[in-house]
Amino acid sequence: MSEIIEETAAVSKPVAHVVRDARYYEIKREIEEFLYDEANMLDERRFQEWLDTLADDLSYFMPMEYNVKAGEHATREFTTRENQMSWFNEGKWTLMKRAEQIMTGVHWAEEPLSRVCRLVSNIQLTRIVNNADGELEVGVSSRFLIYQNRCEYEQYFFVGDRVDSMRLTSDGWKLTSREVHIHQNVLLAKNLTVFF
Repeated sequence: MSEIIEETAAVSKPVAHVVRDARYYEIKREIEEFLYDEANMLDERRFQEWLDTLADDLSYFMPMEYNVKAGEHATREFTTRENQMSWFNEGKWTLMKRAEQIMTGVHWAEEPLSRVCRLVSNIQLTRIVNNADGELEVGVSSRFLIYQNRCEYEQYFFVGDRVDSMRLTSDGWKLTSREVHIHQNVLLAKNLTVFF
């Protein structure tokens, strides 16, 4: 079994690597396909299919990012989930309601619907463990670039990284948690209707 990495408390970023053996690359290939499929589902607005890939106990979090002094990044760069503001701090139910609202056709920020293209890269496994129920769980880090175009001239770019946890179930891989770091101190888009 590959070793578990330690994570920093502030932003859950990996500080070590798991052993990159044959098992690592086999699981990594499955996770890469999962993330590429996820990007396609979201780009093609197949929201129900995407929601089916989310665990019922999903935690979906996007902290805000501060400009801080050198040396304070580990403790102060990102807001915390427990007691500070964030862009998102949601579960599966909230994501489902957001997707349903977009597809009603009367969502003020998504009528007409945006054209979105997602790129996912730098996919690495940060932990491989069996949980208490014997299910395989993996930690995953990745980078993303999302292009959004609305109406004629509105266009936005979202760039950042994600720290995910995924669980292998009888129905395949399920996303159990996602922490998204969007590298903007001030949101440059008019709204956040895209899913990360």
